[in-house]
Amino acid sequence: MKKLISVFYFLCQPVWCLPQNFIGLILFCICHIQNKEHKFFRGAVVTSWNRDCCASIGCFIFMDKESFSRHRNLLIHEYGHTLQSLILGWLYLPIIFLPSVLWFSVPYFRKIRKEKKYSYYEFYTEHWANTLAEKICKEKPIQ
Repeated sequence: MKKLISVFYFLCQPVWCLPQNFIGLILFCICHIQNKEHKFFRGAVVTSWNRDCCASIGCFIFMDKESFSRHRNLLIHEYGHTLQSLILGWLYLPIIFLPSVLWFSVPYFRKIRKEKKYSYYEFYTEHWANTLAEKICKEKPIQ
């Protein structure tokens, strides 16, 4: 079953998820030129990069160096975003990626999370990624 899911995941990516995979491929090529580490996880390409955050775009997952080598539960979470991409196709960018980036990076939202003690993973994009990843991977994502 695991291999079947990986094959399905890989075959649907080129057309259904074209915009995000194109952006992900460009970022992957930049990281590859910089000799960053790469590995595969269930059909996704996981790459280390020089940012202090993790991101998933299409079938590409980008993780900071420490997370790349040590934090499997964060990898599971990021894989959940790749599953969202597969489900939503071209709609992934406006429905998941953009709101997720804003939730992470806008100072106003950081302040709200701190003041109201919201977990980053309570936001709908992050919660859904965790739910999907846990169902498919049968492992706990980061909470």
